[in-house]
Amino acid sequence: MRDAQTDWLLTKDERANPATRLDDGHPGEQAWSEGNLVRPLIHGATYFAELHARIEATRAGDLILFTDWQGDADELLTGEPGSEVAEVLGRADERGVDVRGLVWRSHQEQLGFTARENRRLGEELQARGAEALLDMRVRMGGSHHQKLVVIRHRDDPTRDIAYVGGIDLCHSRRDDIEHHGDRQAQELAAEYGDTPPWHDVQAAISGPAVYDVETVFRERWEDPTPLSRNPLAHLKDRVAGLDLSPKPLPPRTDPPPPVEGGTHVVQLLRTYPNLRHGRDYPFARGGERSVARGYRKALARARRLVYIEDQYLWGHHVGDVFTRALRDHPDLHVIGVVPLHPDIDTTLARTSELLGRRRAMLEMMRAAPGRVAMYGIENRAGTPIYVHAKACVVDDTWATIGSDNFNRRSWTHDSELSASVVDRDSTYARRLRLTLAAEHLDRPLASPDSLLDVMDDCVDPAGMFAAYQRCAEGLDGWYAGGCVGPKPLGRLRRMQPPEIGPVAGALALVPYLVLDDPDGRPRALRRTDSF
Repeated sequence: MRDAQTDWLLTKDERANPATRLDDGHPGEQAWSEGNLVRPLIHGATYFAELHARIEATRAGDLILFTDWQGDADELLTGEPGSEVAEVLGRADERGVDVRGLVWRSHQEQLGFTARENRRLGEELQARGAEALLDMRVRMGGSHHQKLVVIRHRDDPTRDIAYVGGIDLCHSRRDDIEHHGDRQAQELAAEYGDTPPWHDVQAAISGPAVYDVETVFRERWEDPTPLSRNPLAHLKDRVAGLDLSPKPLPPRTDPPPPVEGGTHVVQLLRTYPNLRHGRDYPFARGGERSVARGYRKALARARRLVYIEDQYLWGHHVGDVFTRALRDHPDLHVIGVVPLHPDIDTTLARTSELLGRRRAMLEMMRAAPGRVAMYGIENRAGTPIYVHAKACVVDDTWATIGSDNFNRRSWTHDSELSASVVDRDSTYARRLRLTLAAEHLDRPLASPDSLLDVMDDCVDPAGMFAAYQRCAEGLDGWYAGGCVGPKPLGRLRRMQPPEIGPVAGALALVPYLVLDDPDGRPRALRRTDSF
């Protein structure tokens, strides 16, 4: 039944993917699960510590499913020897847990990707008995970008849990609120230093929605399409003795029971591209674009504040969604937290990323002068923090944490997964917004219960817009004044649309459109610019 909360969510018809099984267990036009508890896990160190404990607690007969865009077998989940990703999952399989994984095969290192390490994770897990397969069922230049883990317990479904968000099982992710970075670091642009500080978010889901996340994995696992259509890759895998065909998953069990007091309504939003003109992805013929559809529906309902944390807020397709809302609703404000600098050093690649950012920022700021503010963040030492989080809160009602970014690639071209939440008690979205803001404003919380006291001036969206502005003005002014006196509290730096010369912009336009922000929609949707 539709109501004030679920009116924010997509119906089955609005998902526009009749091929999927994702909503089969939901009545009527309902495309979501009730009775859940969702906990935002802010920072990779927080997520990894919980994931380590949860996997170590599994026993024979349990089931672990995971997908990964980037994986490092030796990444330490707790920082201690023995907590390596491959070791923890390998031990689980050896004690009788059924461990299945889909790891993106990845493009080559010469292009800035991690094919060797992704392959190593698959090889090490297969050597330990787990079935972790390299999956390249993507569009040319595309990727499997979903990051999920599902843990089902044979003897106690109340302990079942799923994790959905932006955090891969790889290097650089295990950072915490102090943001000194992960000692097992991957190289980023020089501005981020040797151990780049990393800001990220994952959602921990308990309740019936765990079954929905499992369905996402099962649909991909049971896809009969070959894992790779590259004959050389196929030959290399055969020579290496790698598993090339997914074995049947164990029979499905019922969804976990509703959580006692669980007030969170969870809807999974996905992106799958139009692969081979609709001939592949039997669970998404012609693709699925419910990520784009979900955002567009929520933003059309926005009246007061849209709060975004995103790695790539790019392009006029995304900017258009915001500009319509900003023009229609004169009290609406937008706050964005994005990386201060691109993650790569090469001139053309940086210019391409900045071009996409400029297109989105200019459109939004021109549509609503004074009502759109973009910020980057830094740690107390002044090192920029790389924002990898993909989170959005609209009017303290609809909130999402996932793998998708605000760009056309994530909305049409790669595989993505996000968990959007509306709360029957109307507290989840506001707490997520205020908790993220407390960190960026450098306001420590003595306990979770102290959040509203510490953040009392930000409870009202207009107050938060002003608080962010004051914080950034203080820090920017301190730098402009030569860093004299104590450094002001807060981590926020105000950002303006990047300045790009006409020649540099022209040279970067084709790489931006083809490589950075490609379009994975069927031709008919491209013509109408719809999703």
